[in-house]
Amino acid sequence: MESLAGYVYKAASEGRVLTLAALLLNHPEAETRYLLAYVTQLAGQRSTPLIIAARNGHDKVVRLLLDHYRVDTEQTGTVRFDGYVIDGATALWCAAGAGHFEVVRLLVSHRANVNHTTVTNSTPLRAACFDGRLDIVRYLVEQRADIGITNKYNNTCLMIAAYKGHADVVDFLLERGADPDATAHCGATALHFAAEAGHLDIVRALVRRRAAMAVNGHGMTPLKVAAESCKADVVELLLAHAACDAASRIEALELLGASFANDRENYDILKTYHYLYLAMLERYRDPERPVAKEPLPPPVDAYGGRGECRTPQELEAIRDDRDVLHMEGLMVRERILGADNIDVSHPIIYRGAVYADNMEFDRCIKLWLHALRLRQTGNRNTHKDLLRFAQVFSQMVQLKEAVRAAAVEQVLGCSVLEIQRSAARMAAAPEAELPQATDNFESNLFTFLYLACISTKTACGDDGERARINKHIYTLVRRDPRSRQGSSLLHLAVSSSTPVDDFHTNDVCGFPSAPVAKLLLDCGADVNAVDGEGNSPLHVIVQYHRPISDFLTLHAIIIGLVEAGAHTDMANKQRKTPLERSTTGVAEILLKTQMRMSLKCLAARAVRRHRVRYRLQIPRSLEEFVELH
Repeated sequence: MESLAGYVYKAASEGRVLTLAALLLNHPEAETRYLLAYVTQLAGQRSTPLIIAARNGHDKVVRLLLDHYRVDTEQTGTVRFDGYVIDGATALWCAAGAGHFEVVRLLVSHRANVNHTTVTNSTPLRAACFDGRLDIVRYLVEQRADIGITNKYNNTCLMIAAYKGHADVVDFLLERGADPDATAHCGATALHFAAEAGHLDIVRALVRRRAAMAVNGHGMTPLKVAAESCKADVVELLLAHAACDAASRIEALELLGASFANDRENYDILKTYHYLYLAMLERYRDPERPVAKEPLPPPVDAYGGRGECRTPQELEAIRDDRDVLHMEGLMVRERILGADNIDVSHPIIYRGAVYADNMEFDRCIKLWLHALRLRQTGNRNTHKDLLRFAQVFSQMVQLKEAVRAAAVEQVLGCSVLEIQRSAARMAAAPEAELPQATDNFESNLFTFLYLACISTKTACGDDGERARINKHIYTLVRRDPRSRQGSSLLHLAVSSSTPVDDFHTNDVCGFPSAPVAKLLLDCGADVNAVDGEGNSPLHVIVQYHRPISDFLTLHAIIIGLVEAGAHTDMANKQRKTPLERSTTGVAEILLKTQMRMSLKCLAARAVRRHRVRYRLQIPRSLEEFVELH
């Protein structure tokens, strides 16, 4: 029956109504019900014949299933739409979302629930609003679809239509009583969504309906959202809003100009000066009582150590200096949006990348360090930011550009903090989010090792710089973070399986790495730490598959581990010693030349081999030593 169900599903999916009818012919009622309720999993979707037929717009198949077989219209499945996975979708939701009006009409005429919600509380009406199908929206509302039902984020149908730019749908919903001032959980209204996306006609329609200039959860009004997004026409429209006072007007003009200075997609330095100058004129509308920029934060070294322009004359003086205007824009954005705003750091990172492309690495690193501190102060996930530093440091090493030890030290400190935080996020993550949290945690471990590797290639001006670098490594080594396989930092440093980012980083960093292994050992790494399979770092390195071409690395790591106290006779969970795990003759020879069996080790092995009872008979520290053998 399962095989037959597959053919039934395929026929429904492809709209082959005659084939479907033939497949269902002459079956007992129970078998037919089974076939038409069977959920097929294919390409990330879980759906019944009715759901997939509705999804694909096959109205003849839908009519057959409803008229002849009385299939339940409330069957639910999982479907993909525009890159989104929708759980709990009915056939009606799928037809509405895909824009199949005739299928929608058929399902509703067979009493499909027009307000049936998905797992995220999305309705068929919301699906039609997302797609901009006014005909389906109007029909569903006429069939008593509730325009007030919100999804799990408290987003309304009006909000999604406004964001997607469907002006006719917005007009219809407003005419039918949709609340323009309803707020999502994030505090945003439909006006926020339309302003951010730059849909001028929708903003105008909402303003006509007296939509409020509300403040969202990030302290942003629709006017500020439009300014931050470089939507100049929307800003100019909203400047005339009844709730826009002089202070809001100045702030919006400054933010708009500042955003044009460092936006990858909307960069326009002429507009930067234009709007900053208009804002300055607003400040000095009354020369006797100008509106001062208060309070101004102290100068930031990353921004050139200068403060914001306070007068029209100061602004005029930097008119032709693009570089200074860029920094002016960054300062203005940080002042207006606030250092903890999630969007403040993006233009800083972009401007730093431009400097890196122009080989101005010091300026890039200063900006990125500033952005990194802002993001960590706001407890943001910074694993991509840290990897970005590893990439640019590697590029500098490859180009023989001097890498400042102080910069590496600062980034290492931030890396340690991010690993601690990502470990906490992983521990608190719900089961569904645990794989992603674990991936982020491991990525942070790898990035730390890249930075440690770069630090071994960085010249330090004095012992103090090296000591500060080593202190961060010591701090993390003491915390002993582990990969999902239980590998310690030292295991990862001596493993050829440790992945290396391929954007510049792999030109400088590679594993196994003798310098990184030595650095970790110098900073207190446990040379006999075991992973999930009971392997020590020595077990890992003797399996290195390039013993000839990279002999020096193999030799240096084995010698370094043994001299640091690695037990050459230590057994893993399969009772294999490093010598027994050696995969090449070279590793075996190197290991044999270093083996110095102590009487203590021989005694421990004898106890294990002859199964002598030792637990609770000897000190606990000796029990652990015996168990290693």
